[in-house]
Amino acid sequence: MPTPISNYWRVAQEPRYSLIFGLPLLLAYEVLALSLSGYEIAGVRNGADVLVKSLFLALGGREGLIAFGVVLLGGGAWLVWKDYRRSRSIHSGIFALMAAESVLCALVFGLVTGTLTGFLLPGLTTMGDASSLGINSMAAWSLPTQLMISLGAGIYEELLFRVILVAGLAWLGRRVFSWSATGSGVFAVIVGALIFSAFHYVGPYGDRLELGSFTFRAVAGVLFSGLYLLRGFGITAWTHALYDVFLAVGVIG
Repeated sequence: MPTPISNYWRVAQEPRYSLIFGLPLLLAYEVLALSLSGYEIAGVRNGADVLVKSLFLALGGREGLIAFGVVLLGGGAWLVWKDYRRSRSIHSGIFALMAAESVLCALVFGLVTGTLTGFLLPGLTTMGDASSLGINSMAAWSLPTQLMISLGAGIYEELLFRVILVAGLAWLGRRVFSWSATGSGVFAVIVGALIFSAFHYVGPYGDRLELGSFTFRAVAGVLFSGLYLLRGFGITAWTHALYDVFLAVGVIG
């Protein structure tokens, strides 16, 4: 009988592993953001976090933020419980493998993205080239702030741009334009990646728009979408967060 470890590639994507694996990332970000910015949503936080929470704040004030927490944590808990009732098993070894996979993906992500960017824009062939065009523009912030924004990128940007946006665009392609599942998926991934990239240049803390950094981020958006479809939310969120953290502390780049 196959063990969960032997079925790792499949079970790591399931809610009882994927969402539980992402929970420490959410908690670490919220604790660090609270310690740096307090309760002010408009303070220095990850932009996707500000956008999502501002929508709930506009709809219901502080009660809207409570509703957001209930939806996020309650919805996640329901999915985990539903999955656990079906499988009746959770093995700690799976989480260790997911952590190792996330670290490995984060370490190679910049090289792969930079190489693909180089094919589109000859001359940008390395991660260092991409960084010099603004990818590592958080350097102006203190290290704790950089780490907080990096963790938020993993949890909130993946939630907003992969779980919500890409899924919504795919639905639009199928239901409104009557495209095939493949066509809708390609449309969702590409348009989602362009929106994901453009998001980094909006607002008072946005980067200066440059072709190199925009292309790099668009390629990154495509790769994150592919990773999300193949490996689930938890590994994608941690890969994104760790990649940004590694940039911040100088492990890569």
